[in-house]
Amino acid sequence: MKLQLLDSLSLPGDPGKANEDAFGHDAIAAVVIDGATPLGESLMPGPSDAAWIAQFGARRLMAHLKDGDGARKALRAALADTQKSFEALRRQEPQEMWQMPCGSMMLAVPGEASVEFLWFGDCAALIKQGDAAVTVIGESFDKRAGEAARAQQVAKEKKLSPAAGINRPEFLLPLRAARNGINSGNHWLFSPDVKAAAHVSRRLVKAAPGSTVLLASDGLLALASDYGAYNADSLMAAAMQKGLAALGTELRAIEAGDAVGDKFPRFKKGDDATGLLLRLT
Repeated sequence: MKLQLLDSLSLPGDPGKANEDAFGHDAIAAVVIDGATPLGESLMPGPSDAAWIAQFGARRLMAHLKDGDGARKALRAALADTQKSFEALRRQEPQEMWQMPCGSMMLAVPGEASVEFLWFGDCAALIKQGDAAVTVIGESFDKRAGEAARAQQVAKEKKLSPAAGINRPEFLLPLRAARNGINSGNHWLFSPDVKAAAHVSRRLVKAAPGSTVLLASDGLLALASDYGAYNADSLMAAAMQKGLAALGTELRAIEAGDAVGDKFPRFKKGDDATGLLLRLT
């Protein structure tokens, strides 16, 4: 089977800042990478380390897949490329893990009768096949409730609005402590470390031509996972019927209506939001 692009969207969380999401797609594969917001000074050239790793990672993954590598081999090669580039271009060696560029990822590679998904972090995929309920790939819906609770708790302790901004000094210490736990135990992300390839999550889903797939970063999925405007089934239906641009408008309207995060606790007013709507052919 092949992938046909139906629609795409990638919105920055703040129009005045770099979009730290990236995506790539072709008939043979599609990927979304969500760079983790930096928690200090950049180590790499460019607008931000998160934007760099998302864009570089998406390009290298698609390049290796186009060369004929399978999903796992392409991922390992892309991570090796990322590690090599990071070590060559960084201004200085990171002293703590929170300084490392990293990101969530969802990769979809169709086969003859199934789709292989590889992922890190809280990007997700939704699959709609005929009249069946939507299948959710990834842990974004489970993880987001915990993230909201953490934002609310930290904001309460620091006596700030939950959406006061991820780079507030009061937020940085707990966020850096949490980021220091990546690439250890079960918490691995797309990063300049080829060892992450051995820890990627994987699922093979049987699928037929005509099925629809939505790959999305957590910023777009927030419509369902954080804000309750949709569930997985209705979000997929809306993407197919309204289009992703309309969903982006709804997303930003919800966030503007709760700018300080009292109703929907979060670390920043709006997150980068990316989606690829695809059909299996």
